[in-house]
Amino acid sequence: MFSKGALFGLLVAALSAHADTNVVTTQSGRVAGSTDDGVESFKGIPYAQPPIGALRWRAPQPVHPWQGVKQATAYGKDCLQEPFPGDAAPLGVGLSENCLFVNVWRPAQAQAAKRPVMVWIYGGGFVNGGSSPGVYSGSEFAKQGIVFVSFNYRVGRFGFFAHPSLTAANADHGLLGNYGLMDQIAALKWVQANIEQFGGDPKNVTIFGESAGGFSVASLLTSTLTDGLFNRAIIESGSGRHNITPGLTLKQAEDSGVAFATANHIDGTGEQALDKLRKLPAAKVVNGLNMATMRVPTYAGPMIDGTLVTGEPQDVYQTGAFHKVPLIVGANGADLGFPPKAATLDDALAPLGAAKKEAARAAYDPNGTAKPDDVAMMIASDQFMAEPARFVARTFSAAGAPTWEYRFGYVADSMKKQWPGAVHASEIPYAFNTLEARYDGDVTADDLAVANQMHAYWVNFAKHGDPNGEGLPQWTRYSAEHDNVLWFASEGAAQTREVADPWKTRLDLVMP
Repeated sequence: MFSKGALFGLLVAALSAHADTNVVTTQSGRVAGSTDDGVESFKGIPYAQPPIGALRWRAPQPVHPWQGVKQATAYGKDCLQEPFPGDAAPLGVGLSENCLFVNVWRPAQAQAAKRPVMVWIYGGGFVNGGSSPGVYSGSEFAKQGIVFVSFNYRVGRFGFFAHPSLTAANADHGLLGNYGLMDQIAALKWVQANIEQFGGDPKNVTIFGESAGGFSVASLLTSTLTDGLFNRAIIESGSGRHNITPGLTLKQAEDSGVAFATANHIDGTGEQALDKLRKLPAAKVVNGLNMATMRVPTYAGPMIDGTLVTGEPQDVYQTGAFHKVPLIVGANGADLGFPPKAATLDDALAPLGAAKKEAARAAYDPNGTAKPDDVAMMIASDQFMAEPARFVARTFSAAGAPTWEYRFGYVADSMKKQWPGAVHASEIPYAFNTLEARYDGDVTADDLAVANQMHAYWVNFAKHGDPNGEGLPQWTRYSAEHDNVLWFASEGAAQTREVADPWKTRLDLVMP
């Protein structure tokens, strides 16, 4: 029989052993997470030094190791920005220039396993967004056996900025301007170095992103600096032909940087100018910049820097110099659901040019009853999202990479009266299976059925390199001959099906 002291010692030992399952040793130090509903999460882990002071507008630098156990039970701050209302770039916590944090979710007791890894890159036009919103939680992926990772990257002028003084300093040996993309690569390198300690397989990594996150995936797919960092990719509404600012060169971005410096009474292009720029209050660097105000002469956005981004994605794809990994790519039915108003049908058709006017009228208004605004929405969505997604699918398929294309057309029951269709970013809570976080509990059985489907396709793809699985409608690899897409129909999960692209005529018209 045990004494009371011995029993107490056994209890303490048992509790300590259980607690240790939530402690992981990374290359920089130990982190302690938390457990909820069979999922362990580790949030707010630094993956680089704070990009402040002399490290503002520098490539991310290795994080300093820490002693003891760092508590990783709450998100770190999202990157500093002017918040943008709506779903396109939600935020969940406070904001700071010190924001380079990574988050990990894993199945409880996953330490010894080598599980597939998914890494999420948020959207927000490269001026907004963060990893902390509930809709981006990796819990549901972890429940399906995935080790899920999200992270913050710098946005706005903190993330994308060029100036002759920075070019002259050349502190990062040719890496200039695209600091947010440099952050993404640093986070992927952190995954390679550390994810095995969380039970993940560094040789089975799927990157995926939406909108600017999808543009980011395209940049990572076409960069020589990302060799060996991922094995599969998913692009959700991320275009694929052009960068978010088409054709922007480093020199043009420098001109925008000079305009910003001049507006803040900073002249010159030498070390003194750079020192003054780095000492500007963070609020002046933000200066109200978000998705509603990003088209200003003092902000450039992502640029062709010649090292990390060597050209427009479509140009790099056409040379064949891209990572030919298995790919899912797609767009939403009303991705640009709220374009500029069109007074007449002719106004709506104008972007396609006079030579295509009658063919466009037949394709977009076959019955002569369409509203000009609806036609403008369809054309904008086709030009900027649907046709580029098809272009990417064709390019990867032709190169021999297993490729699947989708079109998301489902609208949550609670939003059917408000939205013209499946608007930009509306697929995200379905892919993540986080509808409750997005719709505050106003979720129907039909909504959940579509979420279960889409989530399962994404999980299967990460696990096996093929989205198909038991109980799911068949999704065949894309081929240009059949032009096949998986259609997440507006009628709900029972109508999710593979079809020959019903928009083929439209997309042929808008194709450059």
